[in-house]
Amino acid sequence: MKENSLKTKGFVTALLLTIIFFAQCKKDNQLLPSNTADTFASTTALTSTTTFEQGTLDISKVSKELGYAYYLERQFIIPGDSDSSPTSSILKLYENGKELGPAHTAHKNIRRYGKGRFSHWGNTLYFSSSDNTDPRKNGRKYTFTIGTSSGVITPPITDPIITDPGTVTPISSDKPIGYAMVDGLTTGGQGGQTVTVTNLTDFKNAARSTSPLIIMVSGNFTSTGMIDVMSNKTIIGINGATLNGVGLALYRVNNIIIKNLKINKVVGGDGITIKETSHHIWVDHCEIWQDRNNGWDYYDELLEVTDRSNYVTISNNKFHDSHIAFLIGSGDLQTSDIGFLKVTMYGNYFYNISERQPSTRFGYMHVFNNYYFNGSGYTIGATMGATVRTDNNYFENQANPIYTEYNAKPGYVSGASTNFYKNSGSNKISTAASNWIPPYEYQSMLIPAADVAAKVLAEAGTK
Repeated sequence: MKENSLKTKGFVTALLLTIIFFAQCKKDNQLLPSNTADTFASTTALTSTTTFEQGTLDISKVSKELGYAYYLERQFIIPGDSDSSPTSSILKLYENGKELGPAHTAHKNIRRYGKGRFSHWGNTLYFSSSDNTDPRKNGRKYTFTIGTSSGVITPPITDPIITDPGTVTPISSDKPIGYAMVDGLTTGGQGGQTVTVTNLTDFKNAARSTSPLIIMVSGNFTSTGMIDVMSNKTIIGINGATLNGVGLALYRVNNIIIKNLKINKVVGGDGITIKETSHHIWVDHCEIWQDRNNGWDYYDELLEVTDRSNYVTISNNKFHDSHIAFLIGSGDLQTSDIGFLKVTMYGNYFYNISERQPSTRFGYMHVFNNYYFNGSGYTIGATMGATVRTDNNYFENQANPIYTEYNAKPGYVSGASTNFYKNSGSNKISTAASNWIPPYEYQSMLIPAADVAAKVLAEAGTK
């Protein structure tokens, strides 16, 4: 009898475990409707007038699931969705105060598509960031609300960060203007240890560290190839620090500041490469150059932003003596770049350059208060549907200041009439003027176009 009793108990236990397993898995096995919609029709409502909870997710306890999905095990005040009630949860999720969604998303769709989709399932919150970055590393605050006494969801109070057009982050001299401060912050190695490197080996090791660091570069280092830079780094050159023949490679990283550094004549690579979904990058007061004695194919670009990289500010730099200076978007067929490649450029000095100052495809680029001197080809190129806003730039001795017709199809330009043109050819813009304006405040920083040359010559480059 005892043996039969144990067998019966074992059968019941196995049966219960099987039921639980399939209940948890069914959410992943939901079939997508033909229109690939993510949500179900809501069948529940807030039935209690006292159910209320809000708070901040503990990012240190968030784990990677699959694809773009992350998860957090947490006991909320209400139960999550279940197989029998797939839309019962009334939890709302926010990223820097902006509501994410859709909620109640099938888990396979969170993994596959991301873009803020989430699911409160049982005691687990499965979610993705708005731009599919790692929520553990992108510097944003994730908060939630569950109901109020009136049934109205009240967004939590969050830090003042730009999340959409019309929201303004105050301008500060120690912070970038523009896209590096949109949909997140660019703070570099803030909060990390400060280290000074005096040789190339130590610099490489520091740049590759997974910890936040402020790296002070002292000396002139000569080598070849590229130095990999990991996320959450501030790199500052001191006393004229120079990289001769070696560039910086930013691949699949975020939150990096590069300041006051000289980089020149990198063969087989760029001065700085920002690539493969890297985001929130600020390059400021640097000097990058090559020469035009070795043919167009000898060097790559001085700087490159490609492959779905995003939220980049390039300010107060000198770029010079190059055939192909600055590339945003690497190919006409790379349509995956649509919606990315958002770059702000201001206060830069470009001189003795043939073309690409920059050339841009697909993205959104804002160019203001830059000085362009002595260019033999086109200066700013906008193609493949790229949208470019120019404000108060100074073009001198430029063959074609703004050009849209050199790739498979043109881009769009606004603000061309705000610029100052001296001894330059005509713009070649084949599309109607765009009405796009950048989603951040910059007008208070504009100076008259005629004054730009003198100001940029006095302030651009390393100090």
